[in-house]
Amino acid sequence: MCSKSTMYKGLILVALLFLLLSPYPTNIAEARGAVKPAGNDKAGLNPEQQINDFSLAGYGEKGRKTWDIHGKTADIFESVVKLQDITGNLFQEKENITLTARRGEFDKNEGKMRLEEDVVITTSSGARLTTNSLEWDRNKQLVSTKDKVNIEKDNLVTTAIGAEGQPDLNSLKLEKEPVVKLFSPKTSDANKDTEVVISCDGPLEINYQLNLARFNNSVKVDYKDAQIYCDTMELYFRRDNKEANSENKGQVASAVLNQPFMGSSIEKLVCQGNVRILRGENISYCEEAIYTASDGKIVLTGRPKLI
Repeated sequence: MCSKSTMYKGLILVALLFLLLSPYPTNIAEARGAVKPAGNDKAGLNPEQQINDFSLAGYGEKGRKTWDIHGKTADIFESVVKLQDITGNLFQEKENITLTARRGEFDKNEGKMRLEEDVVITTSSGARLTTNSLEWDRNKQLVSTKDKVNIEKDNLVTTAIGAEGQPDLNSLKLEKEPVVKLFSPKTSDANKDTEVVISCDGPLEINYQLNLARFNNSVKVDYKDAQIYCDTMELYFRRDNKEANSENKGQVASAVLNQPFMGSSIEKLVCQGNVRILRGENISYCEEAIYTASDGKIVLTGRPKLI
């Protein structure tokens, strides 16, 4: 049997792991788990300590719970801690975050954690990210991956290869081949109809707090019988309980569509650089096009022409 000092040593090492991930100063208030000593390993291939069925929690100012973590096993090596079947929670002032993965590895020297296999981040505001691997940098409070990601929030579904952003998913940079699908907010999950599909070469920068997405390089907007092509584009999402702003500045020429071009989830599109708009047999060219959903207008500027 292992001594009490050995047990406490193992628990403290795992506690330090999640303390480094927490954005708040915390004190360990709960620590549970069964520690068993590892076998002798002169080559350093086996862990120094092993913890089964561990559970930890931390509390910050005024006794507020700031994090907890649960796992099936933790193998403690000299410089890394390897975890299995991980579930962690961060409790922030405005957002709670849950992270799960089949396994992970924490580098005690760099203060970074790598999660692998069925990695999922969910937030209390309804965002969900899934990927195959994830790097968590506590010092910069960033999560990143080079793998394919799938992000769902409200009526948006976004996929890309490579991502970096905040753990609460409110600000993200998607590196390659991002595709955003907007579904009608009035349809049920079982009967989603795609309203708009927007793609580009990347990167795509999304800020959900500002309701803004910036698409870069070879942007394409596809909506039923209409398409828009341009170099870059800013998309403004319609805010809840707020009328869309239909003001257009620098107006040189305008083309008014017979019917609204987009759905109610988009407030405004600002397309720039080699803009080309196709609808039926009509093709419009310009350097900038501003679409406002409130009135269904597209304002063309910069040598606009219609063919």
